[in-house]
Amino acid sequence: MDKAIIDQLAPNGVLRAGVNLGNILLVTDRTEAGDPIGVSPDMARALADRLGVSVQYVTYPSPGAVADAVAGDNWDIGLIAVEPKRAETVTFSPAYTEIEATYLVPESSGAVSLEDIDMPGMRIAVSDRSAYDLYLSRTLQNATLLRGEGLAGTVDLFVAEELDALAGLRPALLENAKELAGARVLDGRFTTVRQAIGVHPENTEAAKFVADFVHTVRTDGTVQGLIDRHGMTGRLNVGTD
Repeated sequence: MDKAIIDQLAPNGVLRAGVNLGNILLVTDRTEAGDPIGVSPDMARALADRLGVSVQYVTYPSPGAVADAVAGDNWDIGLIAVEPKRAETVTFSPAYTEIEATYLVPESSGAVSLEDIDMPGMRIAVSDRSAYDLYLSRTLQNATLLRGEGLAGTVDLFVAEELDALAGLRPALLENAKELAGARVLDGRFTTVRQAIGVHPENTEAAKFVADFVHTVRTDGTVQGLIDRHGMTGRLNVGTD
């Protein structure tokens, strides 16, 4: 292993992995010790194994908090979605998983397509600073975004304010629809959220190593195996370039 890569990713013999606890598809549980369980933490562990070091999880309540922490010496890799705004301060690998983002609408809604949502007067609940919040903030022309704290808080906002749509990841929205009488998830997607491994931008050797690692584990079946192991088959897809 190239010493420059170790020095950049695990200078003290430990790979510190920033993990977003807010994505229930990628972090599905916690150990008794409080460590995250799921596809995302297992990706960090697999990378640490490849480096020949141990892994330490540094957990955050939201992807925005993981992204903010790049400004300090808090993590060596951050596992969050690729997004242009975040890429200003984080160097991302290719995506290891992809998740469709779409809308859930209440029973009373007349919306039948994604295009029906971006209309004047439409109000959309979205998880603050999620990848799809950042995407919608750039692309919506007419509808208004109202931001909730985390997934549960955003659902509560959608219900309490009787909003017109709830933006989110399709698998999570399908679960929400089971709890919200008459609610339905629209066909199609407004974006695909691409989960990746980020490194500090100055760590150029590390960035290439991590990119090569992601390419390898996508093609050798490792990522699909993690998706299957954590019960995410059909909910998460293996990433593409």
